[in-house]
Amino acid sequence: MKRRDFIYKSLIAGSLISNPIFAYRGQDPFFEIGLAQWSLNKSLKSGKIDNLDFARIAREKFDISVVEYVNQFFINKAKNKKYLSEMLNISEDNGIINNLIMIDSEGNLGDTNKRNRLKAINNHKKWVEAAKFIGCSHIRVNAAGNGSEEEVSKNASESLAVLGEFSEDFGINVIVENHGGYSSNAKWLVKVIENANRKNIGTLPDFGNFCIRSTPKNLSDWGATTSGCAVEYDRYLGVEELLPYAMSVSAKSNDFDSDGNCIETDFSRMMSIIKKSKYRGYVSIEYEGSRYSEEEGIRLTKSCLLYTSPSPRDRQKSRMPCSA
Repeated sequence: MKRRDFIYKSLIAGSLISNPIFAYRGQDPFFEIGLAQWSLNKSLKSGKIDNLDFARIAREKFDISVVEYVNQFFINKAKNKKYLSEMLNISEDNGIINNLIMIDSEGNLGDTNKRNRLKAINNHKKWVEAAKFIGCSHIRVNAAGNGSEEEVSKNASESLAVLGEFSEDFGINVIVENHGGYSSNAKWLVKVIENANRKNIGTLPDFGNFCIRSTPKNLSDWGATTSGCAVEYDRYLGVEELLPYAMSVSAKSNDFDSDGNCIETDFSRMMSIIKKSKYRGYVSIEYEGSRYSEEEGIRLTKSCLLYTSPSPRDRQKSRMPCSA
């Protein structure tokens, strides 16, 4: 049996048994594992599962107690208090912490057209209220827009400042992910955050979204590097530069080798960078691969994170290494 298969079967069985070979070489835990809903996007888009199933699945299938929602899976429900109450009740019944809602398709906060920019800000406000209602701490937004680096940077900072002021009254942080185009340049994104100049404006460093340009002339849509990238920012440097402003972290994964190691990102190196920083928060699994099923990919990513450092809830359990 291949070691990867053994890891996977052990994780499914929930056994990660007390064999000293696989026991975690103890450190103090410094983060807790979460699950990004996008990891199940294929099942959600196909109708195999529903948004209301997500919190229960996170707990029952993966023993994860922190979740991140994606607004497109309940896009018309932001103001539906009955629906949001059901989401909240399901998460509470399953002992789930609702960490954030990822907001897409609500307009560009860095748009050069002021009217479009104001519309985008207003479109995001209902999600701030929804996040507050279901007990989240953050919404994730994108610093996107047409125009030059300088124009989009200035406009995004101004929009974030306005949205941050609104969100403060609800106790919600507005965090920006490196998510394609200029925002995949960590230095550029840091400048945007600093110029917004609000305590509730921060970053969500993603391990994988560091493609700035998909071709020499075209900015990337979402920053993914797996389908080819003409201009890519160093992911390890990028995460390090974004961490001082981080309020959550996304552990992106796409593929794994025969030993269960993430191919595109060295998780041990990445988590060492995080541990050396002052960040002490959630690190959420976001599996986007195709070679493994969503369930397999989530479990393999969790294995990598568990080996790097145990979560507070799991620190008494034995560990299966992600690499050896």
